[in-house]
Amino acid sequence: PRRDFISVTLSPEEAVGAGGYNNSKAWRRRSCWRKWKQLSRLQRSVILFLFAFLAVCGVISYTSMGEPWKSLTNKSLDDQRTEPEIPGLKLANPAVLPAPQKADANLGDNPELSPQKPPKQPHVRRGPSNLQIKPPRRDVRLKTRHDTSRVVEEPVQADKEEKTEKSIISWRGAVIEPDQSTELPSSKIKELEKPSSVEAEYQKEPVPINERQMAVIEAFRHAWKGYKDFAWGHDELKPLSKSYSEWFGLGLTLIDALDTMWILGLKEEFEEARKWVANDLVFDKNVDVNLFESTIRILGGLLSTYHLSRDNLFLEKAKDIGNRLMPAFKTPSKIPYSDVNIGRGTAHPPRWTSDSTVAEVTSIQLEFRELSRLTGDEKFQKAVDEVMKHVHTLSGKNDGLVPMFINTNSGQFTHLGVYTLGARADSYYEYLLKQWIQGGKKENELLEDYMRAIEGVKKHLLQRSQPKKLTFVGELAHGHFSAKMDHLVCFLPGTLALGAHNGLTADHMKLAEALIETCYQMYAQVETGLSPEIVHFNLHAQKGHKDVEIKPADRHNLLRPETVESLFYMYRFTGDKKYQDWGWEILQNFNKYTRVPTGGYTSINNVQNPSNPEPRDKMESFFLGETLKYMFLLFSDDIDLVNLDKYVFNTEAHPLPIWVPA
Repeated sequence: PRRDFISVTLSPEEAVGAGGYNNSKAWRRRSCWRKWKQLSRLQRSVILFLFAFLAVCGVISYTSMGEPWKSLTNKSLDDQRTEPEIPGLKLANPAVLPAPQKADANLGDNPELSPQKPPKQPHVRRGPSNLQIKPPRRDVRLKTRHDTSRVVEEPVQADKEEKTEKSIISWRGAVIEPDQSTELPSSKIKELEKPSSVEAEYQKEPVPINERQMAVIEAFRHAWKGYKDFAWGHDELKPLSKSYSEWFGLGLTLIDALDTMWILGLKEEFEEARKWVANDLVFDKNVDVNLFESTIRILGGLLSTYHLSRDNLFLEKAKDIGNRLMPAFKTPSKIPYSDVNIGRGTAHPPRWTSDSTVAEVTSIQLEFRELSRLTGDEKFQKAVDEVMKHVHTLSGKNDGLVPMFINTNSGQFTHLGVYTLGARADSYYEYLLKQWIQGGKKENELLEDYMRAIEGVKKHLLQRSQPKKLTFVGELAHGHFSAKMDHLVCFLPGTLALGAHNGLTADHMKLAEALIETCYQMYAQVETGLSPEIVHFNLHAQKGHKDVEIKPADRHNLLRPETVESLFYMYRFTGDKKYQDWGWEILQNFNKYTRVPTGGYTSINNVQNPSNPEPRDKMESFFLGETLKYMFLLFSDDIDLVNLDKYVFNTEAHPLPIWVPA
């Protein structure tokens, strides 16, 4: 078909003159206006409303954000001007606690280290720092950081000496600003006050180290010399053969002693131990460890040292070992196995049984709960809390007293009818109270179980000996009472006193006073003045017989801490000097019968033979981790040296902070 076309040609001038598009601003304005007019009235109203709404929001945002932004900008500029580098203090992560000081350092030689004293009148202060802090919180650390910066910028011209006295206190690397209206507290234990804030605590003048504490420091250094010379990096020292023994191959003695060195102020020893932890402590190895022992000694020791030193190295190591211990909880009942291979990530019960001991599975809670709090990972606390909730519901108890064994498959108590506060059950009762304290006294199930258990002790296990009528805790086996008492039971007076201090019934303190007398007599009535591992009490008066009888298989002494531990609690809460005197006697007898001249202390086989106590050639790690630490604290008159209103000790004497509301 035919197609017709029409052709029209326009010149550029004609197109422009006719109103064609030429990309000019005037054209674009006319085009936009034309499109706007083409919109309906509703569309134009909606668009205008949106623009008005956005404008109002912008004004409100500017008003609310302007001042904070200005304040933040000014604060940032101030920080840049007021935060010079301070030797020994990392401002990015400031230490809550001051660094340890050498025990033999003379602070009077350096005016800046004489707290609350002018340089012209130096005063010797030799002692460990106050270890009294709240659990670490970011706002507290930041406040400490800015306070420290402001103090450093104080004028240092002609009035420097006066301001050193009135404005600045420098104590073991911590620089703080005291409140001039606050008087220094007495160093004597006359009344126990509620703990003050972190800032207020630093205002207190440190209590000087006394002669008995210096004797403890000397004993520690002697023991440490043997370990360093003959067993460095290994689990335990064999001082007589000048060698070592291995249990887990993880440097148990060194880790157990870390926080002891900090508390005693042994800076050089602490630093060399820290280097070993940083460079040589490796958990990725094919070795079976006991869940309970590695938790209380290694995990507890690392967590405690982290809190005292604020060194993240120890927290990272704690997280590592904590994760490696978690396979123990992979059981049908959630009751953990006793042994874990920390390299392979497997766990198993002992070769001879599928049971775990009750004390072991219920005495790891303080450490795992604290690890969860620090890391924010709930799995650690959840695992150990499930154990306590399960045990709370079990049958087989006798007025709150628990059997010694629990099956990991069924989750039920085994070997029913045998009740003791000695080995395999002791720290279950201790951790009931201490978990309640650690958690802020909110977990009533724990308190109920503890109170019921103490009533069970009174009803079934308490007796009096002859002739001195000493109150002691025996054992019950299928209804038959035995007048046998382990030295381990001597933890109980201190635990009872701690409970009474935290508001429990006053008769707990009366019982504590009676039991600590018995524990002391377990030393005093023995020829060497050292307690055996186990004693039997006479229930009937016999001519020529003492209250305490010792069987040949039980007369060894392992340098245990339980009696000294309870003496510390009793002195801290009562101020009665006799408890210090009893501890001093025990320390002297340790020096007399267990000290090895070339370094270290040794367990002995026969506490009844002063001429030949038969040394066993082994220094347990808890001698440095517990016994000497509690000795040092016992001899201190400073209630703020590990304040018991802010710290709770685990069963290996590693202090962990009591939780407070954020």
